[in-house]
Amino acid sequence: MSNLTDFNEELEGYKKIDQYNGQQVERIASHYNDILSAIGEDPNREGLIKTPERVAKALQYLTHGYDIDAAEVLRSAMFEEDYSQMVVVKDIEVYSMCEHHMLPFFGKAHIAYIPNGHIVGLSKIPRIVDAFARRLQVQERLTNEIRDCIQDTLNPAGVAVVIECKHMCMAMRGVQKQNSVTTTSAFTGEFQNDVTRSEFLRLITASLA
Repeated sequence: MSNLTDFNEELEGYKKIDQYNGQQVERIASHYNDILSAIGEDPNREGLIKTPERVAKALQYLTHGYDIDAAEVLRSAMFEEDYSQMVVVKDIEVYSMCEHHMLPFFGKAHIAYIPNGHIVGLSKIPRIVDAFARRLQVQERLTNEIRDCIQDTLNPAGVAVVIECKHMCMAMRGVQKQNSVTTTSAFTGEFQNDVTRSEFLRLITASLA
């Protein structure tokens, strides 16, 4: 984001530093004043005076993935390594916003790849999940974007992605099914083989305890 301003907040000894585009905050906040009025609220009452600004900052954070080059995140920690077995990172927390209603959906991602000359720093896998999740999304596209980024950047022998999420657009409105979970999957290369895919699915459902 350009024209970033630092906002520091001291909370019980913890220093929080967030960065926002001041011009975008002002622009988004101005619209939320109108929205509050349109739904029958008084934007000038005490509890709502700073709400448009808070919402504007929250939206910037929830959509900051637009400013992240996910492929570059992976390239920043690629290493040559003679390892060709499955690498699995499971139970990665996912928080995103449905582009149809701008309500949250959240859950877990399970990701695996089979190296083909290169491995990647393990922390980079959750980072690319965030890079794509912190945008207006649908779960199906999010699943494919993560798969394609890993495949195109690392060129592994195969990639597997499974995402399980609850969608507030289904729980809070519409059909109001609070316990429904949506699962999506995407595979490339060796994971299109039944045996390899079954091993991946076994690993992400197994407990080491």
